[in-house]
Amino acid sequence: MKKLAVKKNVECMACLQCVAACSQAFYKDHVGFDESLACIRIVSKGTGAQPKTCIQCGKCMRTCEHEAITQNPKTGVYMINKKKCVGCGKCAEACPMKVIVFQEGNPASKCIACGICAKACPMEVLEIVEK
Repeated sequence: MKKLAVKKNVECMACLQCVAACSQAFYKDHVGFDESLACIRIVSKGTGAQPKTCIQCGKCMRTCEHEAITQNPKTGVYMINKKKCVGCGKCAEACPMKVIVFQEGNPASKCIACGICAKACPMEVLEIVEK
């Protein structure tokens, strides 16, 4: 299974470059930086910061009543079909990491392990791994 992971023993400096890269990748037409449109979150941890990423657990898929979320058989990544998603937000509520982007009435977005955030991170805190 392919997923985005946080490297151990590498410190996040909370620069938000990963967050900006993710939000711009999903919402190219949105003007300016909007942290709420990223499928990655930076949270405080002790005296530092830590990225919160999708762990590809599948809870979003099991919660979706419209079968809009499926698991890619080759990569193992859970993906949202924008045509089937009705924007109810149940997947966002079910996400243990709270990294599904949900705006009422719009299709939800989640990490697809594309690696854009990892490439944007100047500290190389993030990486795409096969589990």
